[in-house]
Amino acid sequence: MPSERSPLAELLAELGQVFGDLGLRWYLFGAQAAILYGAARLTADVDVTAELGSRPTVELVDALTVAGFDLRVADAAGFVERTRVLPMVHRATAIPVDVVLAGPGLEELFLSRATERSIGDVRVFLLAAEDLVATKILAGRPKDIEDAASVARTHGERLDVELIRTTLSLLERVLDRSDLLPELERVLERGHRGMR
Repeated sequence: MPSERSPLAELLAELGQVFGDLGLRWYLFGAQAAILYGAARLTADVDVTAELGSRPTVELVDALTVAGFDLRVADAAGFVERTRVLPMVHRATAIPVDVVLAGPGLEELFLSRATERSIGDVRVFLLAAEDLVATKILAGRPKDIEDAASVARTHGERLDVELIRTTLSLLERVLDRSDLLPELERVLERGHRGMR
């Protein structure tokens, strides 16, 4: 008899099934990814990125609806056009899910570096630890910075810091910012202090 899945594992199994059936590459990111990498965090939402390719958004919406997800906005087409996000909720667990539609460039790199993990018997593609740290620093909220420091602490020497620097340097150029690399150094220092 198979073990009973947690609500999160059940939700991810159903998402993964839809993405697999449609042949989409995807990864889990955000707070749930940070938790899987060792951050002590409570959250009630799930963030994933999926690459639609040439498929129309409505095909993904229809497949998710059949699989037990409902839209959280009335004008999905307009919302997606403005934000590239499909805000859904999983009917069985009432857990909100944001499906970010991957664009060209950085998200393609993130998809290529995503790693496979298991949550019980559920296979999940997880944003690479280095990319998670970079995105958390970009988000910049205090809880994101704490998540980044937690991942740095739990990964220690296994973390490819140069890869994070390269990603943040690219983001600084594209966004005309100069605060991301200094924030990384603060995050790494906090992570090292936590290992002592």
